[in-house]
Amino acid sequence: MATRVGSRAERLGAVRALRTVKGRREQQRFAFEGATLLAEAAAAAFPLAEIYVTAQAYDSTPLLGELEAAGTPTFIAADADAASISDLTTPSGIVAVAPMRLRTVDELFCAGSPILVLADLNDPANAGTLLRSADAFGAAGVVFGRLGVDPYHPKVVRGSMGAVFRLTLSVANPAEAGRAAAAAGVRILGLAAGGVPLTDERWQGSVGLVVGHERRGLGPWSDLCERVLAIPMAGPAESLSAAVAGSIALYQASLIRPS
Repeated sequence: MATRVGSRAERLGAVRALRTVKGRREQQRFAFEGATLLAEAAAAAFPLAEIYVTAQAYDSTPLLGELEAAGTPTFIAADADAASISDLTTPSGIVAVAPMRLRTVDELFCAGSPILVLADLNDPANAGTLLRSADAFGAAGVVFGRLGVDPYHPKVVRGSMGAVFRLTLSVANPAEAGRAAAAAGVRILGLAAGGVPLTDERWQGSVGLVVGHERRGLGPWSDLCERVLAIPMAGPAESLSAAVAGSIALYQASLIRPS
């Protein structure tokens, strides 16, 4: 049976700190919530450090007992304590903690093609959706710009719908990404208004696709790009969100790229 944890436990304070970038970086861990994400992590064999649950959630979620039996430390928390470590308006009663699993940018660019590069995107919803699309359309990994949202922000993890547990992730600045791409022989393509039509690209060889910032576009990442692509639009809309544009480009790449 899971161990009960007291309201003043140092453990709860450490988990609560994972709601911040500073806490995640210092501990090299992140937290995520709910039975759905827990099932995705378990299916991906993603390592889990510990789980905090309410008594009701423990009794109604068989997977918790399975993970506990397999060796994952599991703690029963009072409802108020479980709510205090949640970042949701309506807490699920399940908070899991896992180690951050980032690869070096050199490792990532050698992992396959295409590689998705998020050019310092700040919106966690956009980033989470792009992780989900990268997973759906066969991307080999995702590079997060150092000046953007971090890969394990709670909203990124939720928005990814489990993709964060399956994809290879890295964090880099333009210079680091450029050196790694050149060493691995990866062509870098940008995605921004004013580029050549996306349908003209044949996606030959290993490719990295850079999706620009929500407002600033490619910025300093444009210097890495061999070519800039744009999505032709027949309607009057001036632009697409980073998540929509990147998802369309990843889909196009998946259609043409050799299997």
